[in-house]
Amino acid sequence: MSSAASIMSLEKAEKKEEPSATPLPLPTDVEKQQPEQPPAQPEYVTGFKLWTMMAGVTLVCFLMLLDISIVSTATPKITSDFHSLTNVGWYGAAYQLASATLQPLTGKIYTQFNLKWSFFAFFLVFEIGSLLCGVATSSNMLIVGRAVAGIGGSGLQNGAITIITNASPMHKRPMLLGVVIGFGQLGLVAGPLIGGVLTEFASWRWCFYINLPLGAVVAALLVFTPVPESIPKPPARSVLPTLHHKLDLVGFSIFAPAAIMLLLAVQWGGNAYPWDSSVVIGLLCGSVATALVWGVWNYRKGDDAMLPFPMLRRRNVWTSCLVGGSLGAAMYCNSYYLPIYFQGVRNKSPAISGVYLLPSILSQLISGVAVGKLMGVFGYYLPWGVASGALQAIGYGLLSTLHPHSSAGAWIGYQIIAGIGRGFAMTIPFIAIQNTLQPAQIPVAMSLAIAAQTFFGAVFLSFADTIFTNSLRSLVASTVGSANAATVAHAGAYAFRRVVPKGDLADVLVAYSKSIDRVFYMCVGLAGACFVSSWGLGWVDIRQNKPKKAEEAREK
Repeated sequence: MSSAASIMSLEKAEKKEEPSATPLPLPTDVEKQQPEQPPAQPEYVTGFKLWTMMAGVTLVCFLMLLDISIVSTATPKITSDFHSLTNVGWYGAAYQLASATLQPLTGKIYTQFNLKWSFFAFFLVFEIGSLLCGVATSSNMLIVGRAVAGIGGSGLQNGAITIITNASPMHKRPMLLGVVIGFGQLGLVAGPLIGGVLTEFASWRWCFYINLPLGAVVAALLVFTPVPESIPKPPARSVLPTLHHKLDLVGFSIFAPAAIMLLLAVQWGGNAYPWDSSVVIGLLCGSVATALVWGVWNYRKGDDAMLPFPMLRRRNVWTSCLVGGSLGAAMYCNSYYLPIYFQGVRNKSPAISGVYLLPSILSQLISGVAVGKLMGVFGYYLPWGVASGALQAIGYGLLSTLHPHSSAGAWIGYQIIAGIGRGFAMTIPFIAIQNTLQPAQIPVAMSLAIAAQTFFGAVFLSFADTIFTNSLRSLVASTVGSANAATVAHAGAYAFRRVVPKGDLADVLVAYSKSIDRVFYMCVGLAGACFVSSWGLGWVDIRQNKPKKAEEAREK
């Protein structure tokens, strides 16, 4: 009887567990239905709000790049006021060191805190640094102000790109980023022109004060504009107790010394100290040893690291960094050494020199925006990267042929070719990375791409300085004797004509021109690196309405 009762109870239990007449869809059915019923699209910004946001972040990028280059023409006056000729290198290096070292950390900050207010916080620090520079009463105070501005500037370009990424769909981003980056880079070229005018007709302090009223305009444009978040973020109060873990502050504390030692080594090598000096060798060895320790820590942290190795190993990520780094380094060298050609070799004022650079920046801006639009239409970015490397190599190769009597048509045409080449690849690193990673990873990846540009720019600018200085001293020594070569090099591009005998001036101008040509040889090599690394970006369609076969290939 007991066995019969147990059998009856089991049958009742099975009847209770039987599915209803309308069966629930199996997980496989849900997965198959998912493409037909996609999740709700992100809430993108459109119309007037989008262009207000664009104006704000573009102005921020303009101010940041303006701050990098504007100090160049103000430096002679600053050194006269503070009697600080020995500190000249630090006026630019303090900003670069602070900005480049902190940039990898900014991506983690944007993943943990509200995007809009984090961006405002970085911009506020940048403005405070500008104010400190403007009111500086000593050279040391100015250097501290430049470092503070660099800390703020470290998160601005990354924040601007992340804001545009969250506010627009993928197929519209190339054109929008082309506008932001292209107009922002006007500041890099306009810096010497604006700095020369302000220093001559007002005061060098206005090279820094100019950021304050324009900063108020940025605040007015952005404070009331909603910035969408691609991923939900916890309240800042709940993040603070675990901040050291979330931001990987231990990894940052190991990474920062390695980066600083490397940048100091390339800043001082061949200038303040010989390359084989104990100081430079010690810095390089210290940088490598610390980088190895950071690598072990980074591997141990995995996906929680400041720069996760699983992300770094992705081909699209590291090739995008190579493309952006080589592009940025060549662009910085072009922006610094073409003015030396115009002012030193052609004897033009800083203002006229800035005007002569317009073919370079305008061609870059127009081609960047145009390619951004075409990329949204045709969908693929790899061909534009390859074409960029080829055009840059041709343009820089032609610029390396400039001499004291080159025609206007030559230096205008050569700049246009190089500028179009740079514009072709201006947004590609950021688009390629965004198309590869999940939204939660994009801020960290953007900080990595921008850090690559900054590090490449700082390192290769130092190499360019070494190439130019050593070449100039060697060529001038063969013309006016070794005793006067150091005097010519020390006088700088603005004043060397006053220390060179008139009979030797023509030969010294040729030496200046040839030394600049050798810097552009290096730019040709950087363009070649851009060409080669562009092949690793992959054939990926970024259009909103992709052909069916391309979509199926991507899903596989």
